[in-house]
This record gives sequence, C-alpha cells and structure tokens, in this order.
Amino acid sequence: MSVRDIKHHLDDLYGYELSEQTISNITEAIMEKAKEWQNRPLESIYPIIFMDATVLKIRVDRVVKNIAAYIMLGITLEGKKEIIGIWIGENETSKYWLSILNELKNRGVQDVLIFAIDGLNGFNEAIEAIYPKAEIQRCIVHQIRSSLRYVAWKDRKAVANDLKAVYTAKTEEDGQIALTEFHDIWGKKYPHIYQSWQTNWNELSTFFKYPEPVRKLIYTTNPIESLNSNIKRKTKNKGSFPTMESAFKMLYLSTQQVQYKWNRTKIRNWSEIYPQLCIFFQDIMIKYAK
Repeated sequence: MSVRDIKHHLDDLYGYELSEQTISNITEAIMEKAKEWQNRPLESIYPIIFMDATVLKIRVDRVVKNIAAYIMLGITLEGKKEIIGIWIGENETSKYWLSILNELKNRGVQDVLIFAIDGLNGFNEAIEAIYPKAEIQRCIVHQIRSSLRYVAWKDRKAVANDLKAVYTAKTEEDGQIALTEFHDIWGKKYPHIYQSWQTNWNELSTFFKYPEPVRKLIYTTNPIESLNSNIKRKTKNKGSFPTMESAFKMLYLSTQQVQYKWNRTKIRNWSEIYPQLCIFFQDIMIKYAK
C-alpha cells in the first residue's frame, strides 16, 4: 500500500487521521530490512540469471520523471527462483553494470552459467569482464517488440510470422537461413529489422545449442516480466513516488510477496534442465556436484 492508501484506510476504518509524513516515518523501519536484504550473502552459483527493467514515475528535484528500476532474478541449483536484488535510477552504462556484477561477486556469487537479459546497454561487456565463462541470451520477445515498433500496422502480422520462422528454427543454421529469407522479403521496406537481428545475432542465437526445455526457459526474460507485470498492477493507480526510497520500499515489499510463493515451487522441467546444464558447463558444475 502507498502512504496515501494507508492514510485513507486508517481514516475509513477507524476515523483516525495521520499525516503522510508520520506514516512514512513509521514505515521507515521497512528500509532497514530492505537494505539488509539487498546486501545479504548469495549462493555461490546461479545457473541462470534474468535481468530486466520496469519503469516507475518518481519525483526527482520536484519533477516527476520516468526512472528505470532493474530487478535481477536467479535460478538456484535446486531450480527455485530467487530475487537477487533491486537497483533504481542509474543510466545504462558498462561501468554501472560492472559495479552491480562486482557487488554480486562480493556477496558470494562465483559462477553464473547463462545471463538472460534485455538489450541493456553495456551489460554484455560487464558480464564478459566479471563472468567470462557465462553465456548471454538476449530476450527474443524484446527483440521482436523492437522490430515491430516501426512496422506499418497492415504489415505487422506478416512481418511477425516471417520472424517466427527465425527463432523457431531447429538449428542456428536454419535460423540464419530464415533470417536471410526474411531480408529478401522485407529488407527494402524495413532494413532496420534485419540489421538489428544480424548485429545482435551472437546473443540472440545462444539458445539454439540447447534442447527444448532449456530453450523455453532462457529465450525470453518472461520469468521476470511476470514479476514486473505484478508491480505495474500495484502502481497503476498510484501516480508517482515522492522519493527513490519510497519506490524501493514498494519494490521490496512486492518482490517479497512474490518470493514467498516461489519458495514453494520449482522451475518446470528442472529435472531435465539441470542434467543438460551439467553437461554443457561440466568444468564449472563439477565444483558444485553433491
């Protein structure tokens, strides 16, 4: 609940009015727990880490701005989802991502097998610096949305169908052939689409080497997007946040609510996915064999 929600709730239920500042001071105790959580020790390895951003309206210097909040979600060796951390309000640069990954390292994360990410500027360079053995899978869904952004409405369905042949191909070679065929059909009208897929191909095509259960898990950042959708529902009618800290409190409480549910479940088909990862990353996984 926002501070305003709490104020109205107390008034409606008890006929008792507290100022927003007083309520904010009371709920400040949450920040101590949130900061402790943000700096807690982490697992030595996360086979897969997802990273995505959600945009919040936050008041900065008396002006309401759209500020990105980055949420990192890891998959543990047991196949459970764990929210690793939340970061708000910095620009996307390799230097910034480097500081975040160094933070992970300092909190105990020694190995990551696969990073599934949106096209965050400079993140791939930071990954290569801190976790050089990790593979990077760029989110296919984000790539498709980006591709369709400037496509005429009447062409969208046809363009989307032809792109589908690229990412549903059985092998990377077949995917490249489908991309060439897409260029033959749409290259003159929408050259930016082919150029973008070609430029990002190394990170878009990582999932081709894996069997179907692994592909389905890593080809999109969907596991974290569902969390972002939950956050957007909570903030839809809230207007803006008065401070960065108030936004962080909301994100922390929202993620903890979801984390409680996740603690009772595992990733679907993890019993198939885990042995495959042990084979593909044998030199790393042997350190964690039980």
